[in-house]
Amino acid sequence: MPLPTTSARTAGRWSERARLAAQALVLALVVSGTSAFAVLHKTVTLDVDGTTTTVSAFGRTVGDVLAAQDVTVAEGDLVVPGLGETVADDAEIVVRRGREVVVEIDGERQSVWTTALTVGDVLAELDVRGARASASRSATLGRDVLRLSTAKTVHVVDGESTTAVLTSASTVREALGEAGVVLGPHDRVSVSLDAPAVDGLMVVVTRVAAVTRSETTTQPFETVREEDPRLLEGSEVVRSEGRDGVRTVTFVAYEVGGVEVGRDMLAEMVLSEASDRVVRVGTMTMPDPVAVPAVEPGTARAIGLAMTLERGWGEDQFACLDQLWTKESGWRVNAANASSGAYGIPQSLPGSKMASAGADWQTNPATQIAWGLGYIGGRYGTPCDAWAHSQARNWY
Repeated sequence: MPLPTTSARTAGRWSERARLAAQALVLALVVSGTSAFAVLHKTVTLDVDGTTTTVSAFGRTVGDVLAAQDVTVAEGDLVVPGLGETVADDAEIVVRRGREVVVEIDGERQSVWTTALTVGDVLAELDVRGARASASRSATLGRDVLRLSTAKTVHVVDGESTTAVLTSASTVREALGEAGVVLGPHDRVSVSLDAPAVDGLMVVVTRVAAVTRSETTTQPFETVREEDPRLLEGSEVVRSEGRDGVRTVTFVAYEVGGVEVGRDMLAEMVLSEASDRVVRVGTMTMPDPVAVPAVEPGTARAIGLAMTLERGWGEDQFACLDQLWTKESGWRVNAANASSGAYGIPQSLPGSKMASAGADWQTNPATQIAWGLGYIGGRYGTPCDAWAHSQARNWY
């Protein structure tokens, strides 16, 4: 077998060197890739709005890691470390999303942009110290209005005493409680108990006493007017007198310093009902005037005319009287009604009633006429009214 030449041996050595160089290059690339992988891969603790997770992430910066985890960040959100900061292995990334909340401080509302998670965090951001909050400081910040009440002085006037109360109460009700003011069921307060307690507010407490009482009252009667076609127009006759009703009322009286300011009725009892006063009102048209008849001097009719005029009635009234007593007795002193017992010129029933006008009532026409005119005046008002009644009912 022939030996290789020098040229052949040289070519073989170069081929071996190229193979070794290629292997070295491959090894370098592998080592380099492994190092880069090790640099980009890391374990990170991710805290998003209080929810903490441990993730295996790839990326050089905080922004890379958040993007890889599909965590979006908007303007106003808080990210620690910043989005451009390099992330180290075992690092912690905190994300707090910003939002608008409504805060009411001593009754005045304002909108605040915050990334706080709890009520305490908001108080720290607002730098409100010593305030009383409507929710626990450790409570998660919700969507409801957060009410804060700072320290203030409220002046409480209770009777003759005035007390200055230093309080952080949010309402008047709470401030009165801290002042030791106990309200009765009927006591009054100058402002609403649910009104905000503000610095310098003056609250006046009025003590109201409730006293149960009873009293008797009257219910006035009413007057009822009834038309009566049997009476002459313009004349009135009382058919029945009215009577007031009586009732007893039991009530609760609310008093301030002994002065009643209101009451609530408890019970009512009617002791007697009111009775109407009934008045009959004449609607009959006055008949045409009757001519005054000729009167013979010295007769009962002549006496009647004279006494009628003496009472202030005119001759027209005597004309009615003449018709009435002509019908009743014919002006006879001794006219007697055997069936009824009526007697005399005016037909008094019984005749003895005329004794009130004189002892000679049985024989004296003047005595009988005086009594008869008095009866007509008291019962009907005028002779014409009496004559109208007689025409309607056939008696007077």
